[in-house]
Amino acid sequence: MSSDLYFFTADPADLDRDLVHRWLSEQAYWALGRPREMQDAAMDASRNYGVRRRDTGAQVAFARIVTDNATFAWLCDVFVDPAVRGNGVGKMLVRGALADIEPLHLRRTLLATADAHGLYAANGFTALAAPDRMMERPIGH
Repeated sequence: MSSDLYFFTADPADLDRDLVHRWLSEQAYWALGRPREMQDAAMDASRNYGVRRRDTGAQVAFARIVTDNATFAWLCDVFVDPAVRGNGVGKMLVRGALADIEPLHLRRTLLATADAHGLYAANGFTALAAPDRMMERPIGH
């Protein structure tokens, strides 16, 4: 069982910011090339989560939630080290992050994904009920 090998953490001291930046800026399709200063600013303005190995303490996953702590949250930058994918680490990470914000009783939590729909559906996420209400303002508008 993954909980025997890994543990979830919401303690900022447990997160390896150098590793998180390397993962996201070098391997995550949504954050390729993200500057370190931008990553640090994003983490400083978010609730941050990780999963670590029990035996070595090595960090194996990261996610963050951007929220106003009252009505809305955005789950983002979810990344699991490729070496441990398929071992329940992503499930542990997402469930832990969502449990952390559960006491806030937010109206909604959103996310965007190109490849992990099953993971999120298993945690209660669905396609937008009214996608025609959502808009974005892209860079260089």
